[in-house]
Amino acid sequence: MSTARAKPETSDLTKEEQARVRTALRFLRIRFEGWGPLGKALRVRQDSLGVVGRGGAVTASMAFRVARLVKVGIDDLLAGAYPHPNACPHCGHVPGMENDEPA
Repeated sequence: MSTARAKPETSDLTKEEQARVRTALRFLRIRFEGWGPLGKALRVRQDSLGVVGRGGAVTASMAFRVARLVKVGIDDLLAGAYPHPNACPHCGHVPGMENDEPA
């Protein structure tokens, strides 16, 4: 008798794109003060976010949810344009930006 294993989650995104979405999620975890509030904003389970944050597969659906939440284009998110590399994870301020808008 064989034991069925759970199929590992796969992604349509490249490893680089997944890493960029994870970076955005970690940034947002700080902005939202935890995985729980971020999960509610994204409408995903907190434990699912934790798995992704620890290196689990990032699905295209998750990437779209993140892009929609932060109001950036999916291409910009996948290219790593969000969050700005110098953005403060607590307030979003980017030193030296002309209009000083939060990230």
